[in-house]
Amino acid sequence: MKRREFIISAGAAAMCWPRPALAQQTGRVPLVMLWAGGRSDDPDVQRRAGAFRTALQELGWIDGRNVRIENRWTSTPLRVTESDAAAMIAPGPDVIVTTGAPVLALVHRQTRTIPVVFTLVTDPVSDGFVTSLARPGGNVTGFTIFEHSFAGKWLEMLKEVVPTMTRVAVMQNPDHPAWNAYLRAAGEIASRMGVEVIPAPVNNPAEIESALVGFGAKPNGGLLVLPSGLSTAHRAVVADAALRLRLPSIAALKIYAASGGLMSYGVVMTEPYQQAATYVNRILKGAKPGDLPVQAASKFEMVINLKTAKALGITVPATMLGRADEVIE
Repeated sequence: MKRREFIISAGAAAMCWPRPALAQQTGRVPLVMLWAGGRSDDPDVQRRAGAFRTALQELGWIDGRNVRIENRWTSTPLRVTESDAAAMIAPGPDVIVTTGAPVLALVHRQTRTIPVVFTLVTDPVSDGFVTSLARPGGNVTGFTIFEHSFAGKWLEMLKEVVPTMTRVAVMQNPDHPAWNAYLRAAGEIASRMGVEVIPAPVNNPAEIESALVGFGAKPNGGLLVLPSGLSTAHRAVVADAALRLRLPSIAALKIYAASGGLMSYGVVMTEPYQQAATYVNRILKGAKPGDLPVQAASKFEMVINLKTAKALGITVPATMLGRADEVIE
């Protein structure tokens, strides 16, 4: 069964359920721990957390009244540790909401009983978080962001804008669970287009520019920035390096194009957190995570930064501009 078949109207259905008043049954206000991913001063992270809180409030859960929501932040998602995950579990939350596969892996190792709703994970089955998309089993369920095949789509889109591209650097933290699968998917499509894929593994922000300098010294190059905590938290650093080295680039998230990258195509980032709120609502009402199917994202957006295109001397095809959801000038 295909992933798209699991997309359901969980929010609408949840509104129709009678509330069993968890707080009355247990004598305590339920606690929800939210790890929206990244720094507390990052506007994008704040938007994600805000979207979750608003969606949960619309379902009748008011922070400080009949639920407690605690946000957890970090200087960068790459520095999340086992002790951070243990600290998130220590207060005995009723539900934990996580962002990304690395953080989910840490939490999953810490608990197999506390319900966990994940966001922004690519392949929870292969990563061992759930048994299947339809019946996750265990204490984990949630919302996927991309399939690995998106790596090929991003390459096709970049090639459409830059038809002279014959080489592409693929950047991501090599410790990311999806690194190898993305590389394989990119390589399959790239070979058909006559494009050479060059892995550009980066472990920390200090390595971003050094990973691209040698590659950027040669002509006809491009850059594919895979989704990860590194590329999200340090999107401006990546975009600035790509521009200085004259590398047309594409990433998964709108915030990359808004930070100076050439283009982006991916999920509307507030949607997974709104979706997560519907599952938290159902779990607080008694549903088991293992019975809630993993759902795929349904809202996508393409953004093109014309200012960056002009700086790179690129003329974006009118057909591509016509398909864009937003053009930054």
